[in-house]
Amino acid sequence: MTPLAWTLALPVKTYRLIFSPWVGHNCRYHPTCSAYALEALRKHGGIKGGWLTLRRIGRCQPWGGSGVDNVPD
Repeated sequence: MTPLAWTLALPVKTYRLIFSPWVGHNCRYHPTCSAYALEALRKHGGIKGGWLTLRRIGRCQPWGGSGVDNVPD
């Protein structure tokens, strides 16, 4: 994992540790947005992985889709 990807993964890991248990399991997609973010950052690095994560979070809204949405290769 690149240094930028590692830095961007820290808030995601903090969210999963602290806030995710309180929010519950209400994600519209599988894998969850946080799991998607960590995988995208690991696979594609900080810039492209960060962009994929932002796009995914943007789709997570009442008029967005649902279902399986894996990180592209």
